Amino acid sequence: MTRAAAPVGVIRDAPKAGALLRPLRREILAHARTPASAAGIAAAMRRPRQVINYHVRELARAGFLRRAGRVRKRGLVEQRYVVSAQAFVLAPEVLGAMDVTAGAAAAADTASASYLLMLATRLQKELSESWRQAEAEGTPLPLLSLDTELAFASAGDRARFATALTEAITRVVAEHTATAQNHDGRFRLVLGCYPAPSTHGDTK
Repeated sequence: MTRAAAPVGVIRDAPKAGALLRPLRREILAHARTPASAAGIAAAMRRPRQVINYHVRELARAGFLRRAGRVRKRGLVEQRYVVSAQAFVLAPEVLGAMDVTAGAAAAADTASASYLLMLATRLQKELSESWRQAEAEGTPLPLLSLDTELAFASAGDRARFATALTEAITRVVAEHTATAQNHDGRFRLVLGCYPAPSTHGDTK
């Protein structure tokens, strides 16, 4: 039975990130979301089998593809591969050392896009580190994720929502935050609200 791909794979080093610089390789990964052989991928992409086979081996060596069993076809046994994760994200440290805490503090306007992006970068960096440590220790991470969409009738409604939400979260955090002498680890809560990209199905 083929093991399911992880939802997300974190790229933590530059050489591995470099393996995806070629658009052809990203296209190969798209064709390997279900187990497929290099020959099958080459046929689907209408590319020479030798070319695709080379890139499949490189992607497997970098950890983007993993072996997914063999299949006999026309008297030959073909090795199948499948993506190791359904999506890949680049760890911030791959781009060089950075102090995301200082970056977030330096952005004076907490309602700016740059401030929210810095918070998202810190979230990705810290979660990636905690995830790696938890995997090494074989322990699950206690996490909470909320994702929703909403709309406002006016800018005034949006401002009142922001005020009410801030007050509510401040109150809940104060009620449930343990003292420094009695706590089960530190947690970070990050909340962001931003305009969702429009799609063809949106109505104005």
